[in-house]
Amino acid sequence: MKPIKHAFWGTLVILALLWWLAEPLSLFRAQNFIQYRAVLMQLTGVLAIGSMSVAMMLAVRPRWPERRLGGLDKMYRLHKWFGISALSFAVMHWVLSNAPKWAVQLGLMEPRQRSPRAPGAEQVQMTVETFLRSYRKLAESVGEWSFYAAIILLCLALIRSFPYRLFYKTHRILALSYLALVFHAVILINYADWATPLGLVMALMLITGSYCALVLLFRRAGKSRQVTGKLVSTQVYPGVKSLEMKIAMPASWPGHKPGQFAFIMTAPSEGPHPFTIASDWDPSDRHITVIAKELGDYTNGLQDRLTIGQDVRIEGPYGCFTFDDACPTQIWISGGIGITPFIGEIQHIVRKQAETKRPDPRAIHLFHSSSTYDEDAFTKLIAIAEKAGINLTVMVDSRGGPLTGETIRQSVPQWKGASIWFCGPVGFGDVLIKDFAAHGFDVDRHFHRELFSMR
Repeated sequence: MKPIKHAFWGTLVILALLWWLAEPLSLFRAQNFIQYRAVLMQLTGVLAIGSMSVAMMLAVRPRWPERRLGGLDKMYRLHKWFGISALSFAVMHWVLSNAPKWAVQLGLMEPRQRSPRAPGAEQVQMTVETFLRSYRKLAESVGEWSFYAAIILLCLALIRSFPYRLFYKTHRILALSYLALVFHAVILINYADWATPLGLVMALMLITGSYCALVLLFRRAGKSRQVTGKLVSTQVYPGVKSLEMKIAMPASWPGHKPGQFAFIMTAPSEGPHPFTIASDWDPSDRHITVIAKELGDYTNGLQDRLTIGQDVRIEGPYGCFTFDDACPTQIWISGGIGITPFIGEIQHIVRKQAETKRPDPRAIHLFHSSSTYDEDAFTKLIAIAEKAGINLTVMVDSRGGPLTGETIRQSVPQWKGASIWFCGPVGFGDVLIKDFAAHGFDVDRHFHRELFSMR
């Protein structure tokens, strides 16, 4: 989590410092409410459009920051933070904009008397500054209505009960709101600031953000990483309410590492959904397996909407949850459908052992916690874990109680020198992180976590 925290707070601090360098004395020169308001409107406006620009850049799923930020799942968490940040600063900006009007209506202020135009002002030579000023009223109106639209769309994005298929369609409209807000920002940012480092950074952010907005509007995000496969088979595990899909991949699929995920689209009306790939990659076989659990409007009844042989669009692979570290002992913890990345790595171990005739050098302890039980699914898991030489502990809540950090520490005496790889419910992961941190475990370096929440 540290890289995305650094990226988030670092971006906001840098933007605020650049604004301060552009107008170092503006706050000290302000002598009344109206002047303070003008200064703070510039600051909140810069932070709002800057946050929204970064959110727009992350929305197109760029490759270069993925490894630095810890994977696309972390990038989407950062995208969400910047969206909330943009919403917060935009609300502050809007309140400051309307504060004088509200104050006058409440009788707290006298209406402002605007200075008369200088004689012959209409004769002034047209410059870039005067050109921009001529669009001020339009920019204010566009910004206000775009702000209202963005508020509604951002709030819908944060409502988890809002159907994903509708979220997928409405969230793209934010790109239009962003482009309108870019126009608002270009016109209303202090003209003198464009000649400062703040102006250069803002210009780069607005240009890049606008390009990304167009990419999203024309549905080109991730286009270079998309392939079309064929659905080969499905298997239902009713006990754990899960569906396994086997997909034949074309020659253009680059392969994947165990633990990575892909966006799967089985129907254009539903849009792409992220699924961890629950299989190893064998170039001679060219199939992948994904497992979907009935958790929402898309996955409920999915098996009834699938046809063997149909086209399936796959975009990826993404993610850095790939079990790469130098620790001789690894502790794997999964909850429910979070078992999928571990299944892929177990298959990888089995295949490598068959090729090299040598066991995996790591001591691996897998703890799988589930609230439900399916005989077929658990039998397959136990068999393949035994074949890979992995120490497996399966805990079903209704039979043995919930999995705790104390249970894990008692089972793995070498836990202090191990790395922990977790994939499961967010609350479960939060509890484990706090528990292990309280016992002196370096969670920042050795607790790896899949933040499998894309909204």
